[in-house]
Amino acid sequence: MAEIQYTEDNIRSLDWKEHIRLRPGMYIGKLGDGSSADDGIYILVKEVIDNCIDEFVMGNGKSIDVKIKDGIVSVRDYGRGIPLGKVVDVVSKINTGGKYDSKAFKKSVGLNGVGSKAVNALSSYFMVYSVRDGEKKSATFERGVLVDDPEIEKTDEQNGTYAEFIADETVFKKYAYKTAYLQKMMWNYCYLNRGLVIKMNGEKFLSKNGLKDLLEDNMDGDPLYPIIHIEDDDIEVAFTHGKTYGEDYYSFVNGQHTTQGGTHQAAFRESVAKVIKDFYGKNYEASDIRQSIVAAIAVKVVEPVFESQTKTKLGSLEIEPEGKSMRAFVNDFLKEKLDNFLHRNPQVVDVLEKKIKQSEKERKELSGIRKIARDRAKKANLHNKKLRDCRVHLTDIKKEQREETTLFITEGDSASGSITKSRNVNTQAVFSLKGKPLNSYGLTKKVVYENEEFNLIQAALNIEDDMDDLRYNKIVIATDADVDGMHIRLLLLTFFLQFFPDLIKRGHVYVLQTPLFRVRNKKKTIYCYSQQERRDAMNELGKNPEITRFKGLGEISPDEFQHFIGDDIRLEPVILSKESSIDSILSYFMGKNTPARQEFIIDNLRVEDEVVEEIGKDKLDKAS
Repeated sequence: MAEIQYTEDNIRSLDWKEHIRLRPGMYIGKLGDGSSADDGIYILVKEVIDNCIDEFVMGNGKSIDVKIKDGIVSVRDYGRGIPLGKVVDVVSKINTGGKYDSKAFKKSVGLNGVGSKAVNALSSYFMVYSVRDGEKKSATFERGVLVDDPEIEKTDEQNGTYAEFIADETVFKKYAYKTAYLQKMMWNYCYLNRGLVIKMNGEKFLSKNGLKDLLEDNMDGDPLYPIIHIEDDDIEVAFTHGKTYGEDYYSFVNGQHTTQGGTHQAAFRESVAKVIKDFYGKNYEASDIRQSIVAAIAVKVVEPVFESQTKTKLGSLEIEPEGKSMRAFVNDFLKEKLDNFLHRNPQVVDVLEKKIKQSEKERKELSGIRKIARDRAKKANLHNKKLRDCRVHLTDIKKEQREETTLFITEGDSASGSITKSRNVNTQAVFSLKGKPLNSYGLTKKVVYENEEFNLIQAALNIEDDMDDLRYNKIVIATDADVDGMHIRLLLLTFFLQFFPDLIKRGHVYVLQTPLFRVRNKKKTIYCYSQQERRDAMNELGKNPEITRFKGLGEISPDEFQHFIGDDIRLEPVILSKESSIDSILSYFMGKNTPARQEFIIDNLRVEDEVVEEIGKDKLDKAS
């Protein structure tokens, strides 16, 4: 084999836009198609709005206008506006921006001067203008290349900055913005910035009580006691206990939603348990104190250190300029403010202690069952091959790939066999269900350990003790598009909502969309996910194309399945809206109102009888 030469010709210097486009993941995380809240298209929106938030925090501009329609995003703030002579530089020169000057921006979200440049480079169209004291300067780019740089002009517009962009479809393929994710983003901005008004597509977002509003809007059901809301310079905390299992946290740094937590969230978890334990003077287990807690914590830090450009996890160990550790900072705050609150609110003290004792009792009752269940799960996975794991967990693969891991939960041997043969063995795992899962609505967590399927799913996900130990970033329910498949899907969602709601709240659960039809002729094959796509494919391919209706996942060959779980995978995220109540959802779908539930299932099936009639039953049967 010829020796590969390594010479001066192998050395390349990339300009700023080339580097961003070559390695977009370094700047905005994963690309995605918009089905996940942390996909790149939302990071682009966030990067632009973050600049507006920094203006608001510094006391400039009280409102932000956002419009997102047909893939076009526009954001307008009413702050100071970018200095007119630097408009082009700020959005096109790396390491250029006001965030490096702590006098102009303190405790800012964006510190690296990269965000707007990344948006520019990764957009097929990017336009920005700034208004300052009757003058306006604009610039237009295409994929980071300046295409229009007009002179400064006079204007009657209000001071501020406007940015408009279209994410590049050659980078973000077949993407679409989901309104629910955008709404959540806007609400979080407002919770963290009381008094800020955001208007997005005609909808108004405003919070008067900060993190207290966040918990009230997002809690499932009523809290066990009134929300404890305490704050001081550079820290705000709100928490209570609910009726669901697990621990639910919302954490923020300088207005940035740190979805993966970090040192501030870890400090809160440790400190809240310690302060409560010390208050009661009893050696309660920290897990019993935190069981069913719903909490939000926001801190403001000078020059925060994040673990990535997307700023989803705080790495700062110290609070600058005080030099105090994050752990001590949070603990000192809670030791004073929370302890004072508890001394002044004896009714809360009584309810809280009752909850702790209840959690302690349940933990002790489950301790013996848990050990037996763990051993049973280990043997079942080893001998019965319920779980076909991916190599990320079996070898020392790069850490970044762990965020790409997926577990498909599917029914039947044929379906799981097809997925297993066509999956990416590095990052995709398969869990095979045995029949229909139990309806767990209204049952206690004891059933998770006593029911074999639930116990094995819990063990496969590694979520028995802590959601932070979750082994797969995406949990994908892969069932047939028929009545039985819909029923199994609902039973699985009931299990997650009943015992592990954080999996859904944190955006880990999806439903796999598989094609209903294959339409093809001798030259081309088109897979169709809806009736309309089938009609379009028939029109495109012309006379008498062959039409196959897929009746179940097991009927799709492994060769074809790899198209549906590879780069072109279509996932529908399971999203709980701001108005959703887990109790009401479970009661409706899994309670005793069987006729209403059956009607919903039938109405929402993706394959209807008239489809068969329209195509012709004989033709479909022959093609199948």
